[in-house]
Amino acid sequence: MARPTITEEQLEVWAAVATLLERLPAALDAQLQRDSGLSHFEHGVLTALDTAPDRTLRMSTLAGYASSTLSRLSRAVTRLERRGWVRRVVDPADGRFTLAVLTGDGHEKVAGSTPAHQALVRRLVFDTISAEQAHQLGDIARVIAVAVDTAPTWQPPSASDT
Repeated sequence: MARPTITEEQLEVWAAVATLLERLPAALDAQLQRDSGLSHFEHGVLTALDTAPDRTLRMSTLAGYASSTLSRLSRAVTRLERRGWVRRVVDPADGRFTLAVLTGDGHEKVAGSTPAHQALVRRLVFDTISAEQAHQLGDIARVIAVAVDTAPTWQPPSASDT
């Protein structure tokens, strides 16, 4: 039985998506490295912690938010700990878990690195498409993300949460 193939039109769409998946992360990573000495992954970890209640998350939850293995997250958190931006503590509610806690210096780091990062995101993404396209992009990205993995993802806090 022959394998189903994608159509020529689908291949053109996929080529555009694959190019985006290569170029956008590289551009975001380069800006953060240059301006803040952070990888895009590290910035995401700091941001997730900064927006969490008490700036604290279980490492397993943080790994899920980062779409990361615990091993990769642990290596990143070790680098962030060395810089004094994150610390690990045993979860007092359940000693089987480890919490990642953003330090005051970590909060300052993410607060300082976020404006330039968001400016680049705005310039590369939102300034290049219409508001309607941005809404569609969000919808499409969520549908594809769930098709890949149904695990919960990080969501920015709503204005009513802050």
